[in-house]
Amino acid sequence: MHIKTSKILSTLIFIGLVSCQTSKKDNAENKELPKRPNIIFMMSDDHAYQAISAYSDHLIETPNIDRLADEGILFTNACVSNSICAPSRATILTGKHCHIHGKVDNVFPFDESQMTFPQLLQKAGYQTAMFGKLHFGNNPKGIDEFKILPGQGQYYNPDFNTNNGKITVEGYVTDIIMDMTINWLENDRNKDEPFMLFSMQKAPHREWLPAPRHFKEYTKKTFIEPETLFDTYEGRGTAAKTAEMNLLTHMNWAGDSKLYPKMMAELGIKDVSGWDIDAFHREVGRMNPEQRAVWDSVYTPLMEDFKEKYPKMNKKELMKWRYQRYMQDYLGCIASVDENVGRLLDYLDKTKLAENTIIIYTSDQGFYLGEHGWFDKRFVYDESFKTPLLIRWPNVIKAGITNTEMVQNLDFAQTILEIAGVDAPKDMQGESLLPLLIGNDEEWTRDAVYYHYYEYPGIHMVKRHYAIITQDYKLIHFYYDIDEWELYDRKNDLNEMTNVIDDPAYADIVVQLKEQLADLRKQYGDSSELDQEILRKYLEAQANPNIETVPLH
Repeated sequence: MHIKTSKILSTLIFIGLVSCQTSKKDNAENKELPKRPNIIFMMSDDHAYQAISAYSDHLIETPNIDRLADEGILFTNACVSNSICAPSRATILTGKHCHIHGKVDNVFPFDESQMTFPQLLQKAGYQTAMFGKLHFGNNPKGIDEFKILPGQGQYYNPDFNTNNGKITVEGYVTDIIMDMTINWLENDRNKDEPFMLFSMQKAPHREWLPAPRHFKEYTKKTFIEPETLFDTYEGRGTAAKTAEMNLLTHMNWAGDSKLYPKMMAELGIKDVSGWDIDAFHREVGRMNPEQRAVWDSVYTPLMEDFKEKYPKMNKKELMKWRYQRYMQDYLGCIASVDENVGRLLDYLDKTKLAENTIIIYTSDQGFYLGEHGWFDKRFVYDESFKTPLLIRWPNVIKAGITNTEMVQNLDFAQTILEIAGVDAPKDMQGESLLPLLIGNDEEWTRDAVYYHYYEYPGIHMVKRHYAIITQDYKLIHFYYDIDEWELYDRKNDLNEMTNVIDDPAYADIVVQLKEQLADLRKQYGDSSELDQEILRKYLEAQANPNIETVPLH
């Protein structure tokens, strides 16, 4: 009797579990999604995921950005296809890899014949607006109203290119961009039509100049050093050993560490880059008298103290000082970014716009915050390859969830188009994140992403490389003036300190990943022949700086 009862109970439990799972799937699939929701795409420049407390709170608290994770979804393996500003932005707008849209680096021009997703949204009846940093072009396609920074832009009293010509706005750039964003929402949009709004911060891009209100607070802070700050690159290949991104030896003294040029001369510190002092004058020299007075009241005593100590400091002490200076200014910039995210969220709540608005927060790539002794980006190693991605969509995305799938900036265009109910062109190369947003994870098909970095020889001297990355492994091929492969076990070597390409234990993994990498290159239309063609044109442009760079297509 007991056996029969147990069998019956087991059968009923199994049927119930299957029924619940099927019901859960059906509910997710049949869930009525809001039609033509408003979409806000917020992106900062070089905002490392390590500097968002939803990812890690060891450096800074970012309560406003964290709200998006608490009330939405946080992606822990979000990444880019090429970790450098303009190429990443072109990939976001087109949904295509760099060798397709032409903007492979900051030298080659964007292929203007490429369709961008704002053009498609505009055609479908969405209002479109863009405020902040685009970094290529002065007239973004598919944008009804824009105020964009020329090139990199300035932190203080910046210029903007607009539909109606050039303007200069007094103030701090992060605050100004959010002023423009909220003003458009309040006064300039058609409140009867859906919108696609880009709010694109310059901060915390180099040279990392905080708002005056944060000078005093952040220059007094001391930050935890990364465990790899004094990395010797043992266990890595040539590329890591020869890159020029070291805090001590490659970071500018005036432009980056904010040492006054006069003090550099007094201490006998040379302008090694050739543009260090110019960078200081370009940024600090743009301040108005009131801003400059606040700056000098904080930075003069700070640098006088350094000037006194410098003659007796050894290299380790100098490295530690430069790391703290870097973090004080970089994280001071983040503080303003977070404050302004809070301003926007509060406005959306106050006006009830939040209920039908999806908000995406990301960066154009990651950034090194002293890990491996580095600043900047470019490498496919995690700190620059991975990027923050937090998305809130009230009543659609379950609050407080985390996702580990390999999602990429390549996916944003198709995701946004599907959310808006607009068909994506078949030549877009990403994959819509919508299944992951609504809980249909089983519909996600990708288990590996493709990466390709091109700008070498050039600033920071990070060698050309392409790679395949899964949740478990990262296989990299460095090429052109070297031919080296690297393999990292992402689960067991979180800091990517040991290249295991020649470890017999990983021999089968290497074979498998090389096959997958070849398949990905074919799938995305990349090849060794194209590598060489892009390289040839790049070197030609370097040798002939007075001629216009030849487009890829």
